[in-house]
Amino acid sequence: MKSAALILLSIELAGQAMAAATTTGSDCPAYVQHKPGGDYTDADDREGLGVVEQFHFTPDVEGLVKGASGPLGGDIGYTLEHFPNHHRALGAMTRLALRDKNRKPNGANFTIDCYFERAIQFRPKDARVRSLFGGYLLALGQADAALEQLEQAAVLEPGNPTAHYNLGLIYLKRKDYDKARASAEKAYGMGFPLPGLKNKLIAAGQWRGDQ
Repeated sequence: MKSAALILLSIELAGQAMAAATTTGSDCPAYVQHKPGGDYTDADDREGLGVVEQFHFTPDVEGLVKGASGPLGGDIGYTLEHFPNHHRALGAMTRLALRDKNRKPNGANFTIDCYFERAIQFRPKDARVRSLFGGYLLALGQADAALEQLEQAAVLEPGNPTAHYNLGLIYLKRKDYDKARASAEKAYGMGFPLPGLKNKLIAAGQWRGDQ
């Protein structure tokens, strides 16, 4: 919960400075599973995760402080090339791309859009990936594309407060206040910590209750 909120806060702060196209091209090959690697959510596949994280996804890498074996984009990208739906690595690559205003961070083999595309193609029912992608698209101001991802995330994982929070932001932007309020109530009811959505609803005169 706390890490998801920190990712979202970083995205909200940096996103508008990096509004750009998010389409991927022919230079985004599909992920081919190999060892160590595979599905980040699968216990058997995760047997090789420790080695990858030990040398390439250290706390300093995840925190965007410094790379472990080279540029940050290279270490995070290496992690994603082994575990394409690695939620924390996707979050880190998103924050790096937004921070540096570069869709293909230094050292990365692919754009951030491509990393999300590969993850979704590999595991289309991974709600966390879709929620992260929706947050990234929302940061770029691409509300329609973000809405599609976040609605799927909410269906796949109804208990994910980040997806409901981001959905609320989109509904609010569209002045669909009933849906925005309902999403906010779900997010805050699950303990989501950021007050931005609630504050925006209050400012619009659309907040009700004590959530």
